[in-house]
Amino acid sequence: MSGEVGIALRREVRERAHGCCEYCYMPDSEPLYPHEPDHIRALKHGGATTSDNLAYACFVCNRAKGSDIASYDPVSDELTPLFNPRQQVWSEHFRFNGPLIEPLTAIGRVTVLLLKLNQQSRVVARDQLMQADLFPARPH
Repeated sequence: MSGEVGIALRREVRERAHGCCEYCYMPDSEPLYPHEPDHIRALKHGGATTSDNLAYACFVCNRAKGSDIASYDPVSDELTPLFNPRQQVWSEHFRFNGPLIEPLTAIGRVTVLLLKLNQQSRVVARDQLMQADLFPARPH
C-alpha cells in the first residue's frame, strides 16, 4: 500500500487540524519546516493512508514519533499507547501550563516524552509565539 498522501487528502487533514500540529499545537505558519500528514499507525504496522489514520504534525513531532505507536510510561513502567488524535481528545491527556505541555494521563506522559514536547527549544518557541499572540489560545 502506498504511503503517499494526495493533495485533496493533505488539504483535508490540514483543515481538520485548523493548521496546527495535532500533538503540540504549533501553527503551520511558524516553523522552518512544513507540517505534514503523519500516519498515526505506521504503514509498516498495517496502517492505511486514509483520513482516519492521519494526523497533521509538525516536522519535529513527526520525526520524533516516527513509526512508534507506544512507549513505556515512566510512572507505571507499563507499555502505553501514544496519543491518537483521531480517537482521543487532546484536553483529556494534556494541558498547557504557559508554554509547557503537562501530561494528565499515562498516554499524555508517554507522548510528551517520546515526542519531546517540552524540549527547551520547543518551549521557548511556544512561549515567544504565545507572547506575540500567534499561538492557539486553546486546543481544538
